[in-house]
Amino acid sequence: MEDYTFILVLALILLSTKILGIASSRVHMPQVVGALLAGIILGPSCLGILQSTEFIKNTAELGVIMLMFSAGIDTNLEELKKSGLRAFVIATFGVLVPLILCGALYFIYFCGGIFTMENVLKACFVGSVFSATSVSITVETLNEMGKLKTQTGTTLLSAALIDDILGIIVLSVLTGLSSGVTGNTTGSASSTLTSVLIVLGKILAFFVFIAICAVVFHWVFEKLENRFWEHRRVAIYALAFCFVLSFCAEYFFGVADITGAYFAGLILCNISKARQYIAKKITVTSYMLFTPVFFASVGMRTDLKTMTTSIIVFAVFLVILAVISKIIGCGLGAKMTGMTGHQSLVVGVGMVARSEVALMVAQKGIDAGMIDSKILPAIILSVICSALITPILLKVFISKGPELA
Repeated sequence: MEDYTFILVLALILLSTKILGIASSRVHMPQVVGALLAGIILGPSCLGILQSTEFIKNTAELGVIMLMFSAGIDTNLEELKKSGLRAFVIATFGVLVPLILCGALYFIYFCGGIFTMENVLKACFVGSVFSATSVSITVETLNEMGKLKTQTGTTLLSAALIDDILGIIVLSVLTGLSSGVTGNTTGSASSTLTSVLIVLGKILAFFVFIAICAVVFHWVFEKLENRFWEHRRVAIYALAFCFVLSFCAEYFFGVADITGAYFAGLILCNISKARQYIAKKITVTSYMLFTPVFFASVGMRTDLKTMTTSIIVFAVFLVILAVISKIIGCGLGAKMTGMTGHQSLVVGVGMVARSEVALMVAQKGIDAGMIDSKILPAIILSVICSALITPILLKVFISKGPELA
């Protein structure tokens, strides 16, 4: 007899994530926090009603691919051009400092400081989770205070966009290197070096492939939008393009599928007419079903019952470093590019929040065997705390300091 329980599972996920998501937004928290809590409550940590199945895993994977495609297509290249070098410097430091500090914490705490290629990669994966930035919370806060259109606000937004792009590139490299290291069974230095060189070659080939796709398919979609930009077929073609690039990234180049999805969105982000239409259709499709399943699945894979004293202590240090590393990294980058001390502090604080991208990177790290699922509660706690503390700190520093330019 056919098992139809997956239909009930989907109904429970959709209802719980939406209800708790609305509850989160009512207390000025991102809805993603409510969706995570739904998975934790319904999963093995609390009620034990839902379990992670192959169906949930595959549906969640589609959700994360569509989420990254939406992030890519929503990228505003004009904003990037306005801030240019300044935003790039801020984003670079905003990626490197959390990567080093949070990665070093994991390396010392769990690897005992023992230098092996696998230990370093695991530490870098954990660090890369906190390289990502969720600027939506910052945008809401700045808009509420009337500071969104200032030079500081524009720079912050541009830096966040570049931050995501750099974070995806770092994830691509780490995913490729992890497959090379775990696939090396001999363990000798020469074979490891050979594996790494092969992986780097594949990653380089991937970006060449993306450049070719950018030229060809941007032209194709520009032709399509001249005739069919309000037709559903254009959105279907775009989603199919996203899935093809995701498959190619993972299957042929050993790069995370979400990287292919993100660059598919970037390729289509500056087509004039069809961009908003495609983004609207993809967002509705994603948030109606696939994205809630992804966030709930992350919560379901978080078993709070397995948290030991050691993991709790690690989580506390991780929360502290997750906040401090962004303030230091982005603040330093802003100061180096000529912004005032107060502006630099606001930029640093504004880049603290993490959300969807951090969870996606963590999920990819777990799937690649580079992040132990036992530290997932610590990662989720850090994501939630960073999302909570960002608007509070922003309001304090903006109100107490001089008028923002």
